[in-house]
Amino acid sequence: MADTGSPTKRMDPLAAFCFKVTFTDVGKIVGGEVVETFFKSVSGLRVENEVIPLRAGGANDTTFNLVGGVKWSPLVLKQGFTKGSALLKWREMWTSDEKKKRSSGTIQQLDTTLQVVQGEWSFVRGWPSKWELTEFDAAKSELSIETLEICHEGLKYTAR
Repeated sequence: MADTGSPTKRMDPLAAFCFKVTFTDVGKIVGGEVVETFFKSVSGLRVENEVIPLRAGGANDTTFNLVGGVKWSPLVLKQGFTKGSALLKWREMWTSDEKKKRSSGTIQQLDTTLQVVQGEWSFVRGWPSKWELTEFDAAKSELSIETLEICHEGLKYTAR
């Protein structure tokens, strides 16, 4: 007979299609409000340490792997391109003579009712290193997708 006295917590995987990205400073930078938007995809939530191989004299059967510096992958954000894109305006500031301004932000994982179900990833001092628009092709019936790559100085996960 099964033990029914202790309840079990079920740990279901979270849906990868519900998330929200908020930029704390982009709206102020381009003359608007806080930019909070939904994206088609977000990738680059990744961190790794460099590995420094070290060979020691007399230890010819191994290479010691020392822990090196932390490397943060750039965030890659994709969304439908709209008139007056704040992200494109922000990128254009970095290609002109205007003052280059950085922004921090958060990425939150949501449930299907758009409520935050997991913690959030915060990135700091991000800047738009690359912007791209899908090709125009009269033979296709697709939406225009803008891709923005953001280099930053760190990700921090905060559990809820």
